[in-house]
Amino acid sequence: MSIYKLNPLQDQRWQSFVDRHPDASVFHTTQWLEALRRTYGYEPVVYTTTPPATELSNGVVFCRIRSWLSGSRLVSLPFSDHCEPLASSAELAELTTWLRTSRHRKHWKYIELRPLSPNGVARTRDLTKSESFSLQVLDLTPSLDTLFHNFHKSCVQRKIQRAEREKLTYEEGRSDALLRKFYDLLLLTRRRHGLPPQPLVWFRNAVACLGDRVLIRIAAKDGRPVASIITLQYRNVLVYKYGCSDSRFNNLGGNSLLFWKAIQDAKRSGVVKFDLGRSEQENGGLVTFKENWGAVSSPLEYYRLPARQAFHLNSGWGTRLARSVFSIMPDSLLAATGRLLYRHIG
Repeated sequence: MSIYKLNPLQDQRWQSFVDRHPDASVFHTTQWLEALRRTYGYEPVVYTTTPPATELSNGVVFCRIRSWLSGSRLVSLPFSDHCEPLASSAELAELTTWLRTSRHRKHWKYIELRPLSPNGVARTRDLTKSESFSLQVLDLTPSLDTLFHNFHKSCVQRKIQRAEREKLTYEEGRSDALLRKFYDLLLLTRRRHGLPPQPLVWFRNAVACLGDRVLIRIAAKDGRPVASIITLQYRNVLVYKYGCSDSRFNNLGGNSLLFWKAIQDAKRSGVVKFDLGRSEQENGGLVTFKENWGAVSSPLEYYRLPARQAFHLNSGWGTRLARSVFSIMPDSLLAATGRLLYRHIG
């Protein structure tokens, strides 16, 4: 079986294929790939068994990352919670066999897949499980009344009611003013966690490329932003991608108000699934928060060829000393650190 490659940003067959494939997500779209390219310089590439000038029947999309710090590699996809290979088990086996033989010639340190489901990937001989997370997904097909009834009474329902009693205001949109409010809260949150923030330009590029598929949501008390989330929508799936808050006001229920607003908007738009994103297995508090909304957890496994230790800020750069330094950096230096590091850790 022959293997072909294409540039998904130039070959119109890719987006057409994504739009009709049942397993495609917002992370497969050319808009998401273009935001990654603009921000980090990653080169998107699709490998397929479909010959040129023929309607695509399969494809696995990657970004080629070149880094003097973390090595050159092929990732599907950086800064994406999951990216299902859009290929059958047999086609994926052929593709990974070809990639394995090409890895040394291309000087790739490793090749990584982040499938939504292990079916097909786990049975592929060349791939080794490298990282384990969990994914929480909320079924939005029940009525709003049923969904609200299924929320945890004290951890969700009462917090939504508290936000209403506190008269928190809500605004949404894609303006740079809203983005700045989000980013100020993100700086607070990342410093609290001892980590640098993602670059501001990444969010600007995501908004510019994704357009009406992305929405910034802000909750405020007396005009002061207290919580914010960014959601993505593609077809009938809503994705929670980023969240941040001012911890001094967490008792007001700002985060709960934002999630409830997102769910209400999703129901009006005909969305049937709310993807609440990946959670680290050791972060039991985050998993519980998502499950309190009625979300169901499932394993989320990443695979590499060959097996390599993950490079991200929560491990090598997340030492106690580094976290201490990040936590006391002024905003400008913390943001600059994020701009420097993130392109190396996708």
